[in-house]
Amino acid sequence: MSQKLKYLLPLGILAVSILGALVIVASKPDIQPQTREIPPKLVRVLSVKKQTIQMTIVSQGTVTPRTASALVAQVAGRITAVSPSFVAGGFFEKGDILISLDQSDYDLAVIQAKYQVAQAELTLQLEEQQAEIAREEWQQLNDGDIPSLVAREPHLKQAKAALEAARATHEQTELNLQRTHIRAPFAGRVRTKNADVGQYVTQGIALARIYAIDYAEVRLPLPDSELAFLDLPFDFRGREPRKKGPRVKLKANFAGKAREWQGNLTHIEAEIDPRSRMVHVVAQVENPYGKNKSKESMPLPVGLFVQAEISGKRIEDVAVLPRTALRNENRMLVLDAENRLRFRKVEILKTDAENVYILEGLKNGEQVCISPLEAAIDGMPVKPFDEQAANNLNQEKKQ
Repeated sequence: MSQKLKYLLPLGILAVSILGALVIVASKPDIQPQTREIPPKLVRVLSVKKQTIQMTIVSQGTVTPRTASALVAQVAGRITAVSPSFVAGGFFEKGDILISLDQSDYDLAVIQAKYQVAQAELTLQLEEQQAEIAREEWQQLNDGDIPSLVAREPHLKQAKAALEAARATHEQTELNLQRTHIRAPFAGRVRTKNADVGQYVTQGIALARIYAIDYAEVRLPLPDSELAFLDLPFDFRGREPRKKGPRVKLKANFAGKAREWQGNLTHIEAEIDPRSRMVHVVAQVENPYGKNKSKESMPLPVGLFVQAEISGKRIEDVAVLPRTALRNENRMLVLDAENRLRFRKVEILKTDAENVYILEGLKNGEQVCISPLEAAIDGMPVKPFDEQAANNLNQEKKQ
């Protein structure tokens, strides 16, 4: 009996365990697999608002004078005096005597020339008298026409020519005497000075480099595509040049402050740069040194490097968006009515450092995604956040 119990007890325990396991499995509730919904991604959007914009073209360049030349001695001589303005950076007015040369030799030349004129006048008078006597004698003895040689016509011509030559020599000596005073050809400024008192100068030597101060110019390089935004047509032969073109604002840090000067585009240079393929337009600033202007105005010095903002054409129905809205050169992500992203091809007017200007492809009120998305898929649902609209709403609440 004990032997049977020894074998039946483990079998009973095993049977009870199996039965308990079957009961547990049978009573276990059915667990359905749950699909986890991914919430739409939050993206920043901007609503399209088309507008009329004033195109601004940005460039840079160095200020140069419109007129610059060498101050040249037209006669030789020793410098006896210079103007106090004849220093590098000195200002002068048109007609000012900048340099004076020794006049001694030229005074003597004038005296000699006057004597030669007087002598030639006397010779001509004597020849005229002799010619008159010769005509009277011929008429008394002959009835025909008087020969030119008898009438002393060649002698008269020679005397008249000699008088003209003497007078021309006199005028030349007077002119040379005047040229000992070297005058400023225009109101301007001395750039460099090459001569001083006591120095002997020869005819044709450059005594200084000077430039006019009526206008300053800046050569501004532009891609030829930018010309489409400027109201500055190419010139044709026979066309009258326009006095003033588009306005230009020049900016630079000078004398410790940010400065601005106003000017105008005047013309396009004759050719495209073969190396850079850029077109150069020229901006002109009138009265750059501020004569007759307020004390607060700052002169525009030659050699200053400036940034230029050129006022271009006004263009209608343009959507202005951040550059982050642009995808793959000419496509954008536009939200549809179900807040799903849709790729849209657009026509770009131009781009700058911050914005892209869209001419075609967008409608007023459409929302454009401006968030940087690494893997954007056409039809992907998103949650839009219009930051600009939120800011406008907050401002309205504050008011």
